[in-house]
Amino acid sequence: MRVYITDLEAYNNGHLVGDWYELPMDADTLAECNENVLHEGRNICKHKHHHEETFITDFECDYMEIGEYDDIYKLNEIAQEMEELSECDLKKYTAMIDAGYTHKQAIEGYEDVDLYEGMSLADLAYMFVDEGLYGDINEGIKNYIDYDAIARDLSYDYTEIGNDIVRVA
Repeated sequence: MRVYITDLEAYNNGHLVGDWYELPMDADTLAECNENVLHEGRNICKHKHHHEETFITDFECDYMEIGEYDDIYKLNEIAQEMEELSECDLKKYTAMIDAGYTHKQAIEGYEDVDLYEGMSLADLAYMFVDEGLYGDINEGIKNYIDYDAIARDLSYDYTEIGNDIVRVA
């Protein structure tokens, strides 16, 4: 997660004062970075205004949307949590966020998400038939099954994300 932190007072006076920061970082370092942006704003504006607030004018993040007034310290905590997730778990988390869950719900529930990596819905249909999910089907009849129809039906409960299939329970 990268965020561009901007001095609000300098911005309101026509100056874009800020810097890019890579999260997560140590809380003390983040506080120092935030103060550096405000200090630079005070120096550029050259008049006595209160440089107390920052806001986020840009971000780069693969797993969530970030608002301009999101708490930078809370985002830092989230980035720390995300750094601890495996790539597979991050995909599950992202699927929950995309489905409308909050960060708290997604971080607590991502383990309940079904993830089939490197598969399409058609692949999933074949796998489910082969595993006997639709009952014991004679090998000779399997050639006559409409796997595209099964894949279409699976699309109501499963979502293709890139080369993966997910189902948020």
